[in-house]
Amino acid sequence: DDGAGGTLRKTAASRIKTYIDAGANTPAFMAKPDGDITIGDDTVAKLTFATEDFDTDGNYATSRFTPQTAGKYMVSGACIWNTNTGANTFSMGRLFVYKNGSEIFRDNVDPRTSSGDHEISDSNHINVAVDMNGSSDYVEAWIVNSSADSNSKDVDEYLGWSSFEGFRIAT
Repeated sequence: DDGAGGTLRKTAASRIKTYIDAGANTPAFMAKPDGDITIGDDTVAKLTFATEDFDTDGNYATSRFTPQTAGKYMVSGACIWNTNTGANTFSMGRLFVYKNGSEIFRDNVDPRTSSGDHEISDSNHINVAVDMNGSSDYVEAWIVNSSADSNSKDVDEYLGWSSFEGFRIAT
């Protein structure tokens, strides 16, 4: 019914997706590291998520997402720290979302302690809604390693647990 006196309209079933999905949640991307990423102690570094799982509109390149469609985007990231140094002396890691080269949001991981000679992993997870202008705004994932033992730590690429992704949630 188009509201004009009860007139019924028809459409082919093949057109339903056009009406339901018009602009839904794209552009979107998901990327992962192509190997472990070593981060030096007290070092802030841009994460290189070089392996794309998907990039619907070709807006993800050089570990940076630059959507060409204005709107609000949900941007998420996850990093698994692989301390791999026996007793865990890892104290604090932070995962950041940068917009246009500046930090806009961060997540802190709580310290964990352990003993014994086995692998211990800590993780960072971040989710933030970001308003993007659709022409020049971009987002990147950055990280800092603040190790209690002053050693480098690896961001683990194992099974894609470390990732960076985003999608449009509103215009």
